[in-house]
Amino acid sequence: MIQTDVAIVGGGLAGLHAARLLQRAAVDFVVIEARDRLGGRILTLDQAGRPSDDGFDLGPSWYWPQVQPAIGELVADLGLRSYCQNSDGDVVFERMSREGRHRYRGQAQEQQSMRLLGGTGALVTALARDLPDDRILLGTRVTAMRLTGHGAELTIARADGTTEKRSAAHVIAALPPRLLDATVTFTPPQDRETAQRWRDTATWMAPHAKFFALYDRPFWRNAGLSGTAQSMVGPMVEMHDATTASGGAALFGFLGVTADQRALLGEEKIAQACLEQFARIFGDEARAPIATIFKDWAADPLTATPADRAAAGHITPSDTPWVSGPWSQRLTMAGSETSPSEAGYLAGAVIAARRAVEALLAGSGSPRG
Repeated sequence: MIQTDVAIVGGGLAGLHAARLLQRAAVDFVVIEARDRLGGRILTLDQAGRPSDDGFDLGPSWYWPQVQPAIGELVADLGLRSYCQNSDGDVVFERMSREGRHRYRGQAQEQQSMRLLGGTGALVTALARDLPDDRILLGTRVTAMRLTGHGAELTIARADGTTEKRSAAHVIAALPPRLLDATVTFTPPQDRETAQRWRDTATWMAPHAKFFALYDRPFWRNAGLSGTAQSMVGPMVEMHDATTASGGAALFGFLGVTADQRALLGEEKIAQACLEQFARIFGDEARAPIATIFKDWAADPLTATPADRAAAGHITPSDTPWVSGPWSQRLTMAGSETSPSEAGYLAGAVIAARRAVEALLAGSGSPRG
């Protein structure tokens, strides 16, 4: 059986940051990721829907370094460059379908929303760059964990249908608690209250969908519009300028219809309705994009569970331990939702990963303890 000091379950921002910190501390690790790519809910694609180093963010798009220093410090440490979300121009509000659009002068933001050159996928690329290839397992799902006298035995399933066992002195679960509960069987089981808390914690982004329309130029800016809009009409409830730093022009919006309604409508009808809405708000040119991209996170089984199909409020951060009972010495949670601050955001993933590694290295259950 293959053994390692720390098994990190999840290759998103939290998992990769934890791996980077463990590597700096000279602790052996392996990152186990169910997808065939790294990044988790960070997904930056080009107009053809392929991963890109200069594309559009289908997951998180922004960060706020002044109020989220953890992510600001990581961006600086990785040597990444950023730019401001476009806010020059008027904003538009749709109140009712029988009314025209309402246009208002944009106001300066107290905390400027920042975007990364290359998209948030640049974080993933930079974090993974120095990690050994043989320490990252893609297309590999953890299906079970069994507590042993020396750590945890993990059952993993590969994309080709084969399974194997791995042993780790400690496990860092760098994925949403609800997803962990739904996809991994624990022996012994998690305490009832712990398992219920995991199930009750909404997964950020999981109920949502984003629609992008790409253009040959940002025509709305010439009309004095910022690209920001809100609507009570729909199908999108919130819209923004998604133009890249290199000039790839785009608008995007968050869908306001439920996951079940989206499934019934289908992508083609959703795209038609979204383009009509963009045209109502930003002008007739919006009806003729050069490409569209649609991502429904609720339909992604590696992000969402059936419980995530209903929209939920924002996560309430908590310092209460996420693991109790016999597993508390061998399992540490590091998904963004478990962060004591900025839960669900990119910053939350950074904070949760750092806390998990610090606790592991300092605690009696750590490989060094």
